[in-house]
Amino acid sequence: MVEKEKKIWLEGELVDWDEAKVHVLAHTLHYGLGAFEGIRAYRRENGKTAIFRLREHVQRLYDTCKLIAVNPRFTFEQVCKASVDVVRANKLSEAYVRPLVFIGPGAMGVYAPDNPILTTVMAWRWGAYLGAGALEKGVRTKISAWIRHHPSIALAKGKIMGQYTNSVLAKREARIAGYDEAILMDIQGNICEGSGENLFIVKKGKLITPPLNASILAGITRDTVITLAREESLVVEERHITRDQLYLADEAFFTGTAVEVTPVREVDDRAVGDGAVGPITRRLQERYFDVVKGKDETHPEWLTYV
Repeated sequence: MVEKEKKIWLEGELVDWDEAKVHVLAHTLHYGLGAFEGIRAYRRENGKTAIFRLREHVQRLYDTCKLIAVNPRFTFEQVCKASVDVVRANKLSEAYVRPLVFIGPGAMGVYAPDNPILTTVMAWRWGAYLGAGALEKGVRTKISAWIRHHPSIALAKGKIMGQYTNSVLAKREARIAGYDEAILMDIQGNICEGSGENLFIVKKGKLITPPLNASILAGITRDTVITLAREESLVVEERHITRDQLYLADEAFFTGTAVEVTPVREVDDRAVGDGAVGPITRRLQERYFDVVKGKDETHPEWLTYV
């Protein structure tokens, strides 16, 4: 449940939460063409709030807009500033920030080239994405019957609203079956990612994750963890992972803005490793939280203070 805050940034203005309304004839509501992002702000040890990798997230928002040939009316810098403003206006010490670019009302039908392109940024408090205990104990997962989009069918590198139907179906399937999260494969049988997270495994001390030419999102938390892992002198391999390699992994974990670094303790009723959170997973999780929350000052370029 999203807790109601005070303000939302909509089309260049901070408006009251309940006044941030969209017409039911908005084109994106009907056809799903639009771009969004998910960003976190953390309260650091110095008591200040910083948005983590804001500029990289907003750049991906604009990259998604380019992929779908949508031209926002507001600039990159304006959306960055709006993200800071909405956290500040709501007096949030920690927050999940969501910029959104969507197509407004006008012409209906699949092709509506002259409808207005609208932009909004909202923020709210959001705790552990996969539920209480997930970060500490890990989650149970199920390989989904739903297949990740093929690159000739959809644009895997874009955070495009309509494409997430695929993730919603996979997530629903997993939750109804009693699991915490789904893992999707591609049509060749390679492991791709969770419904909203990138996936890593550990085997014989090596960190392995699907490559960027797979049907995965180019996750910013994924990139962060790869950077931190190499700083920790871990070997990182970006290569395809098969189902049996996942079953036989020593460790596994998800990464993402919402999920942060969440261990995977079980896949298809098979324990990952010995079923406990592995040492490399815990090491990277701790390093990640040190970086975002303030003990680790090695990457000031990743922080935008509110």
